[in-house]
Amino acid sequence: MVNSSAAENGEQILSRLIAKAALPLPDPAAAEFATAFDRFAPCRVVLLGEASHGTAEFYRARAVITRRLIAHHGFTILAVEADWPDAAAVDRYINARPPVPGAERPFQRFPEWMWRNTEVLDLVAWLRHHNDTTPEAGHKVGFHGLDLYNMGASITAVLAYLDRINAEAARIARQRYGCLTPWESDPARYGREAVSDIYRACEQQVMAQCRDLHRRQWEAHAEGLFDARHNARLIAAAERYYRVMYYGGPQAWNLRDTHMFETLSDVLTARGPSAKAIVWAHNSHIGDARHTEMGKRLGEINLGQLCRERFGADAALIGFSTGRGTVAAASQWGGPMQVMQVNPSREGSHERLCHDTGLGRFLLDFREGAGDELRTALDSPRPERFIGVIYRPESEVLSHYAEAVLPRQFDALVWLDETTAVTPIGPEHVLTGIPDTFPFGL
Repeated sequence: MVNSSAAENGEQILSRLIAKAALPLPDPAAAEFATAFDRFAPCRVVLLGEASHGTAEFYRARAVITRRLIAHHGFTILAVEADWPDAAAVDRYINARPPVPGAERPFQRFPEWMWRNTEVLDLVAWLRHHNDTTPEAGHKVGFHGLDLYNMGASITAVLAYLDRINAEAARIARQRYGCLTPWESDPARYGREAVSDIYRACEQQVMAQCRDLHRRQWEAHAEGLFDARHNARLIAAAERYYRVMYYGGPQAWNLRDTHMFETLSDVLTARGPSAKAIVWAHNSHIGDARHTEMGKRLGEINLGQLCRERFGADAALIGFSTGRGTVAAASQWGGPMQVMQVNPSREGSHERLCHDTGLGRFLLDFREGAGDELRTALDSPRPERFIGVIYRPESEVLSHYAEAVLPRQFDALVWLDETTAVTPIGPEHVLTGIPDTFPFGL
């Protein structure tokens, strides 16, 4: 039997080591918060995580870091855990291009609050101002979505592009996407139906359309072609995702994160060999899955792992975590957003160790030469909390904790001891002077 006082003493020692290694941080609202992250500026890809999809301080902290990396260190890509067509509407706005006529307003689907919140709105306004005052086209920032859920908007975008430039190609695309269009509003239902042979032909059709768009050049419409190609890739990936998710296992997750990585890689390639990107995604996507329960037990890979394998030390994986406060989340998929109280962190977890330092905000750098003593001390699996768009406090230990080796999962960790829920955008929050409140139409 383990001596409880000895175990407690071991936890206290670890908390003291964390406090010793911690770099204190000011409030995320302060511009000087971001100066500590200059150490990651030489990287080609800086991935900024979050322990939940509904915590305001995570968004504020990532925004101030993002502004500094863009303004002072030459980063020109912000790639986020959102769908390509939704993010494309924001990209058009921050680059002073008009909205596509008839296009769906972005971020209308569950979970709306994840991107339609005041913290994101403030960043979008800053990105627009930055691009407006940056004369060199190569230094302007692009805003891109890595995810694959919004299949319907991508179908609409591909067809709208082809309608403008080639009527025959548009006719063929409509035929190819015909087996998917009945399911645009409920693609998960397509997945349920697609396990039968009746819908297997859809895969061939959407892949043919994707190959066709990548094979064609249409140089006179290059800007629109790049967007259309990525929408076609999303449709093909989403068709596979919604189909394989009903077979169980890691295939659906792996397909999704591989799609994210390939999209990020394509955007980097398009911007040139010196382009540098910032990524916003959940800790479950940006931490290296090989050092978590999801990789070791479930066989899942993720975006952070793939970035490390591709870019090595030129990728910085920065996790964000918190111990208490409130979070915006739903109790079930498709349910209404609620502001929920976050349970105190679990005893023995990474979060409890950080909380017990008594420090409100800090940065831990786990990289070789920066945090060697701490990395050795924490080099064993411990529970780590993951809150997505769903939060079930009553079953938190089973549904929201998983084992992870923190200093191998991340290159660095941002700790914010007490945090609050994001504020969703309402009618009183609009971008002034933009017709129909583009891009966040309400």
